[in-house]
Amino acid sequence: MNSKYLKLFVFLFIINSITLSLYFSSHPDFFRRHRRSTSDTHHSLPQSTFSDHTQLISFSNSNKPWPILPSYLPWSLNPNTPFRSCEAYFGNGFTRRIDLLKPPPDINRKSLTGGAGGGWFRCFYSQTLRSSICEGGRVRMHPEKIKMSIGGEVLESVIGRSEDEELPEFEFGAFDLEVGEKSKSHGKKLASEGFLNEYMQKGAILRHTMRDLIDSIQLIGANEFECSEWVEEPTLLITRFEYANLFHTITDWYSAYVSSRVTGLPNRPQLVFLDGHCMTQLEETWKAVFSGLRYAKNFSGPVCFRHAILSPLGYETAMFRGLSETIDCDGASAHDLWQKPDNSKTARISEFGEMIRAAFSLPLHQQHHSSKSGSRNHNVLFVRREDYLAHPRHAGKVQSRLSNEQEVFDALKSWSTGHTECKINLINGLFGHMTMKEQVRAIQDASVIVGAHGAGLTHIVSATPETEILEIVSSEYRRPHFELISKWKGLNYHPIYLGGSHASPPVVINKLRDILKSLGC
Repeated sequence: MNSKYLKLFVFLFIINSITLSLYFSSHPDFFRRHRRSTSDTHHSLPQSTFSDHTQLISFSNSNKPWPILPSYLPWSLNPNTPFRSCEAYFGNGFTRRIDLLKPPPDINRKSLTGGAGGGWFRCFYSQTLRSSICEGGRVRMHPEKIKMSIGGEVLESVIGRSEDEELPEFEFGAFDLEVGEKSKSHGKKLASEGFLNEYMQKGAILRHTMRDLIDSIQLIGANEFECSEWVEEPTLLITRFEYANLFHTITDWYSAYVSSRVTGLPNRPQLVFLDGHCMTQLEETWKAVFSGLRYAKNFSGPVCFRHAILSPLGYETAMFRGLSETIDCDGASAHDLWQKPDNSKTARISEFGEMIRAAFSLPLHQQHHSSKSGSRNHNVLFVRREDYLAHPRHAGKVQSRLSNEQEVFDALKSWSTGHTECKINLINGLFGHMTMKEQVRAIQDASVIVGAHGAGLTHIVSATPETEILEIVSSEYRRPHFELISKWKGLNYHPIYLGGSHASPPVVINKLRDILKSLGC
């Protein structure tokens, strides 16, 4: 008997050692330390300099650290990442580096008290996504040269304001980049038309604000580089379009998250919104995931950034591109992919969903209720659609995707109350009356998520493994948004296709009953 216990102890010790080794190998801090010890200088940044008469400001005392995520895998940016592989679509596809302005080789030896012409700028291009992530140092922004509304107002105070007023128009020189006094490029543009056409392709985007921003960057001498404020922390400059729609906002969150990882930021960055949109509930998540938030028009004068990062438009993420091109990737666990990389699988959407949950301090290692756990209690979350005022041009009425939604909900409520095989807790998912944290928690706690096609279902990016997705799809809205997200996360997806917009309650109940049977009920 003692011999058996000894063998068991040794076996458990070996398993624990292997698990710890895999964890620390994939932990971001470990990976950054390892990367700095090699000769790879992909993310090395020149030292910043600033004038002694400027005001050094900080959004906060320090940027938030990255949380430890179970699905995290190192962002290696391997140049050999296969074209249109899952990693190329969801993570490590930004492998072509283009230096538009290199810092002087002796920038680190320059005095901190004077201008040194130490500006720099580079982009990382993804051939798969046909998109770029760009970053630069000693970048100056002139808010008065950006034509748009102030932004961040209370919605009710700007009813009727046009979208054109809210989206930015950049004058030439809206952004400056410092170059040395001996440079012959003073007053010129940073980027040529050829660069923009190759690496900032408009595609189907009629108003490519990131392209327009880079086109506005002017090169100036160090003695002209005066700032009323200095932002020392790495800062993401972001323009949002459909800012009040959860699906499009999640594509913006994902783009910002990817940009932070690709540029190797040691902590979560600050944000500056380069748009004039009013305040929405979705800003709760922006503030939770990142370290701080300001609107560009909140700055009173020329503001200088030690390290500015330009995040691509949400339209250029895999989540949006998947609506028009085939991205055949299956969700898999990070542990399995670490052991056996597979170009047809991804854990990136799960990693991102965990980032959102961690931002709201929700547990990441929560075991999902399933037949394996032997649980007899299951939360069934019914994501409802309700009227709400979303933005200044919104009438406050949502389009009906399920004309008898209340009837279906009431039928499910009655059925769940009498369910004897296990206890079913039907959650009335009226997200418009819940904080963002409460919405994410409801998604996390659900064994089954039910809903008609609508933006609220995009929250399934934060669902835990083994969650079952039941989408009721009207004939007018047969779009693959949530089937794709489910596939990319490795979740079971169950559609009910309607001939119109009316669902038969018995059909929905039977489908839900079959799903619960698979969970042991």
